[in-house]
Amino acid sequence: MEEINSEEENEEDSEEDSDEDSDEDSEEEKKNKPPKKVFLPGNYKLKQNEELECDENAYVMYHQISTVAPCLSFDVVRDNLGDTRTEFPHCMCFVAGTQAEHSRMNYIMVMQMQNLHKLNNKPAKESDESESEESDEDEEREKKELPILKTSLLTHDGCVNRIRMAGDMQRPLAASWSELGMVNICDLNELLEVVRSSENHENDSENIIEAKPLFIFDNHGVEGFALDWSPVEEGYLLSGDCNKNIRLWKPKGFSSWKVEERPFAAHKASVEDLQWSPNERSVFASCSVDRSIRIWDIRVEPSKACMLSVENAHSKDVNVISWNRNEPFIVSGGDDGIIKVWDLREFKHDRAVASFKHHLAPITSVEWHPTEQSVFAASGSDDQLSIWDLSVERDAEAEEVESDETSKLPPQLLFIHQGQRDIKELHWHPQIPGVIISTACSGFNVFKTISV
Repeated sequence: MEEINSEEENEEDSEEDSDEDSDEDSEEEKKNKPPKKVFLPGNYKLKQNEELECDENAYVMYHQISTVAPCLSFDVVRDNLGDTRTEFPHCMCFVAGTQAEHSRMNYIMVMQMQNLHKLNNKPAKESDESESEESDEDEEREKKELPILKTSLLTHDGCVNRIRMAGDMQRPLAASWSELGMVNICDLNELLEVVRSSENHENDSENIIEAKPLFIFDNHGVEGFALDWSPVEEGYLLSGDCNKNIRLWKPKGFSSWKVEERPFAAHKASVEDLQWSPNERSVFASCSVDRSIRIWDIRVEPSKACMLSVENAHSKDVNVISWNRNEPFIVSGGDDGIIKVWDLREFKHDRAVASFKHHLAPITSVEWHPTEQSVFAASGSDDQLSIWDLSVERDAEAEEVESDETSKLPPQLLFIHQGQRDIKELHWHPQIPGVIISTACSGFNVFKTISV
């Protein structure tokens, strides 16, 4: 959550002023300082002397990362440190693809963050008798709690439109869509060994690896964005391009794949996102610029494989979809700024079971919580990341008491995260409950809120 805070400050008292005068001035400053209030996008325009200030009391953990170039896409690398881990400090690893200005200066980056502590939100104390001692203790603690970032880079031809990790921890494979119209599959073992070594690699230039991909497919003919590994059938991959075609990949040996010649081609425009069913081996979903969402069965020949569809799922391009792991729900986000939830049991009726119009610009990413079946997160080009819970219902009695702007928000909206510019993608960490990683033109955020 963000608060509005004035940048204007009165000049500090000189050292020669008495402590009593300083206290009086301090009290006067507090009285004259404008009160803080919650900032809601679209309801308030920041004045020239105002800025957004993060309310750290709304976060359990919050870290920021800057990279050599903006990253449009990333994915979490699973590890063997255990699932559902809650003890701090945390350690996590993820892979990202750069969007550099020059095509030849792009990389696949593996980043490992260590020593991620929770925020130390202590209430302010009235007495300052031991202020210097506490200051020394705080400084020492802050040094110990500094996060550690290790990176390793793999050269990549062209900007990385999207990157996805295969689920097998024994063989860490990453598939990447290049702006040059190629889909690459790379083995990340060497990159992971670099960041997991005991040495602290501070100089990225020493960690650049030049290696050819295990496999390259360039018969799409155009670039694309849609990409997804099957969570059920090992080695199965889907890739969708801007020319409406979806290709199915099947593993062939240790380092090769057979890409089906006949594509799934029922869409009328660019395929924007793909999601395998989390439970059924042969079923996947797709969304497109043609405003439709489709459900497919790979056991049927491609020309007849589209089993279900909603032709006008959104009023504009459908950008992203996410398939719930526990319930037959798909959440979608479009250029219309609307988030919709679809029950596959009611799919043929062309009617969403929930629709939320909160974001002020196109939706860029959606993802269900890995274990909480009613919770999902979404991001938009309006620099917002929102967290939702479908199980929350409107409280009529509470509405009568509340009168501020927050009472007008949908009751299912749990949290609004801001502070990043042009958010592109988000993921829940599958092994650390409640932790979200998001990438934007301004860098990465890693955080956990008090809401989930």
